[in-house]
Amino acid sequence: MKFEPLDFSKIRTYPLADRANKVTAEAFATPHLAGGSLAGFLTGLPDFLAVQDFKKTVLAVAEAVRNGRPVLLMMGAHSIKVGLNPIFVAAMRHGILSAVAFNGAGAIHDFELCSQGETSEDVQRGLDDGSFGMADETGRRMNAALAAGVARGLGAGRALGEAAIAANFPNLDLSILATGAALDIPVTAHIAIGTDIIHQHPTTDGAVLGEASYRDFQTFAAVCARLEGGVVLNVGSAVIMPEVFLKALTIARNLGHTVERFTTATFDMTRHYRPSENVQRRPTKLGGQGFYLIGHHEIMIPLLFAAITEELSR
Repeated sequence: MKFEPLDFSKIRTYPLADRANKVTAEAFATPHLAGGSLAGFLTGLPDFLAVQDFKKTVLAVAEAVRNGRPVLLMMGAHSIKVGLNPIFVAAMRHGILSAVAFNGAGAIHDFELCSQGETSEDVQRGLDDGSFGMADETGRRMNAALAAGVARGLGAGRALGEAAIAANFPNLDLSILATGAALDIPVTAHIAIGTDIIHQHPTTDGAVLGEASYRDFQTFAAVCARLEGGVVLNVGSAVIMPEVFLKALTIARNLGHTVERFTTATFDMTRHYRPSENVQRRPTKLGGQGFYLIGHHEIMIPLLFAAITEELSR
């Protein structure tokens, strides 16, 4: 087989002015100067890639709030452990967040933070000597609160929030659970039995855990049934909340509720399968929009809610 040389002199070109370009100088960042405003900083962000998704998320939340549509926060426990409760509580108090849902670990860290202003033990040390998760008060108080709540017909989140208020814990202002109970905002805890330290406590009642969490699942499904035009923010939950959300959304649609055009946005430090499929892609296929923004919670979440607050003030 013989290959004849190509005649490069016949290569066709066209004027640069005729080319469509994806990068223009108008979209570049504007440096933030000393004394500048937050609004100026946000406006000065470069108009590319993740910034575009971030701004679309901010606008979607602001639009939902203005139109009286739900803004649902689904979250893992890590965001509590990096100091973000004041951000979430403020968003609840200012009418930005309509409902909050987290896993059992989130409920534990919130409850401990509320009761003593501290949380998150040294897992390695406790695992090595068999003391991990064995602090008595957390398991005893939370299991008692869940049992008392179930007896009154409450779900896990409301039972824990009301128990914290009744005990007059010193840090009620930092608690998502307590704030939800005080403001009648749904806060649901979705328990996977065996994953949480209170399940190790001798007072644990599996029937109570199941009943309390199932009632919260029903409440969560009711929130999902009204998501048309709303927003779902998934902050750091890689498994539990994406799975719960998919089932709750299915129930809402199965019962005839129109939940098609809404926005989802996952904020996490790395990309995971379930948030990508069960939050970003599958639920929004009928006409919504889904985003996935990567970054540390302690940076991204304050920035997000600051931008939302600025947008709502306009």
